[in-house]
Amino acid sequence: MPPEKGARTGKPPMLDVDFNRNPFIVIWEVTQACDLACVHCRAEARPWRDSRELTTEEGKRLLDQIAEFGQPLLVFTGGDPLKRPDLFELIDYAVAKGLRTTLTPSGTGLMTEGVIQKLKDHGLSRLAVSLDGSNAAIHDEFRKVPGSFDWTIAAIRKARAIDLPVQINSTVCKVNKEDFGAIAELLKTLDICLWSVFFLVPVGRGIRSDIISAREHEEMFNRIYDWSKTMPYDIKTTAAQHYRRVVAQRQRQEAGKQGGDRPEFFTRLSATPGFSLGDVGRAAKGVNDGNGFVFISHVGDVTPSGFLPVAAGNVRERSIVDIYRNDPLFQDLRDYSKLKGKCGWCDFRDVCGGSRSRSWAVTGDVLASEPYCVYVPPRPKTLTLPAAEIEKAEAFVR
Repeated sequence: MPPEKGARTGKPPMLDVDFNRNPFIVIWEVTQACDLACVHCRAEARPWRDSRELTTEEGKRLLDQIAEFGQPLLVFTGGDPLKRPDLFELIDYAVAKGLRTTLTPSGTGLMTEGVIQKLKDHGLSRLAVSLDGSNAAIHDEFRKVPGSFDWTIAAIRKARAIDLPVQINSTVCKVNKEDFGAIAELLKTLDICLWSVFFLVPVGRGIRSDIISAREHEEMFNRIYDWSKTMPYDIKTTAAQHYRRVVAQRQRQEAGKQGGDRPEFFTRLSATPGFSLGDVGRAAKGVNDGNGFVFISHVGDVTPSGFLPVAAGNVRERSIVDIYRNDPLFQDLRDYSKLKGKCGWCDFRDVCGGSRSRSWAVTGDVLASEPYCVYVPPRPKTLTLPAAEIEKAEAFVR
């Protein structure tokens, strides 16, 4: 029998974690090598490994430092992590340090039944697999390798057959946005625990012309919210901080129809509906780039996110703990009073904050207003801005 939605899975208390001190999630890109050629790959992955990758010993020193944060969620990503011959040694070391460890492999023939069993045997907490279409035609067009869809579905079924929890990652863009209803239905048959819906950020091979419009973002957010109330798996969003506003608005509206209001929702907002303290991949409050989130590249550069490739330092030269806590870039990203444009005066600012990655990718400014948000907050009477700046802040909603 599949685990009950939201069932406890040993996640440590993170409700009161101070994101100024410790991240909720740490992602390490252990390699950029990959046998796929995905059209939106933020890493611009390629078939071969980079000779500059962190070594096994450097990786273990990094894991020692990550453990100083407590028990953040650790994700080994790539490229394809399975292209590193020392992957299982690194997993063993991370698990021994008490880190909740997950993996995002590529959908290739490397994900054999034996490898999946070995991942579970070595203590992996969750397998996160990308699926960007409900059928081979759509998914394989994304991956540019025929057979990826079948490999991916087979890997999901193999993992669930041995009771290894599976998360699905899907990226919304113009090519597949009409297919998401079919993907949601397909996932009902696969016994997954979490669907993470990514919204395209134009970095790496991702291009801006593939991003859905601001209004289409809003439409998708409302569909996700509706699905979250009926699907047998949990749903979260990635690079879509403004989904939290939609959740707040919808839940406040629903509560109002019942004759009440829910002001407490704004002081302790879950990342998505259905949050429970036991969920491995869920934060109890809104994570954003550099704010509860940190990324280490294959060569050791520390950035606020894989979608925000602005390095604040390198773990070969400086502790990730020091970089995350004290670097001015990370400190600015955690200070929402510094946000510009409509994000700066938005009444949902503190529960959203906008995607700092997308703002940077589109405008070149990490503190600029989220460019794909339809919401226009009421401007405070005390706010004075040049008409051109107001026009720029509101341009994307038309």
